[in-house]
This record gives sequence, structure tokens and C-alpha cells, in this order.
Amino acid sequence: MRSATRGGVRIRESLDMVMTAAAFDQAVRLLILDDGVFLLKRGQRPEASKLAPVAPLFEALALYDVEDVWVERESLEARGLTEEDLVIPVGVVERADIARLSAEHDIVVSC
Repeated sequence: MRSATRGGVRIRESLDMVMTAAAFDQAVRLLILDDGVFLLKRGQRPEASKLAPVAPLFEALALYDVEDVWVERESLEARGLTEEDLVIPVGVVERADIARLSAEHDIVVSC
């Protein structure tokens, strides 16, 4: 996930896809980079912009046994965020390792 656009249905549809795959016993790993890291930022007030909060959707991932959520270190640092700023525990991956991680998976979906 690369985008922090909460106004559209893209984020919700992406998370629905993740949860559906996990519900059918697929091993799902989620990588969040670029502005997508803002989706995980603690303390957001989407009601001020009349948008539905997305943090509860990310918090629900654990219910679907989606425990492998990674963020790119460089994306966090470029946006002044740390792991402690995020609503769920994540693994941190270096930009140089993303191609290798992608190659380890049978299916890669970019959203």
C-alpha cells in the first residue's frame, strides 16, 4: 500500500482483499510504503475531514491472522514517523530489501 488517500474506496477495498484472502487460509503479508505509512499514524482525527477512520481496519488485521505487516524504514523517516507513532506493531524493512521480499511471494498486488 503506497497511498494515504482515505477519501476514496481504494484503501478499504485493499484491506477487504487482504482480509478475504486471509479468511481463506492464504498467508498474507502487507507492505506499506511511501505516503501509505500515514494510514497507520496514531492519533488521526478523520472526523474533522468527515472521512471514516481507517485505523480500526488495520487493527482488525490481527483477527484475520494477518500478523506480517511491514513498513519501509525510509518512508517512515522521510515523513518524520517512528514505529511508536503507528497504531499496530509492524516490522521495518529497508528499501534495498523490498525487491527480495517481493520475489519470495507467489502473488504480489500493488494498491
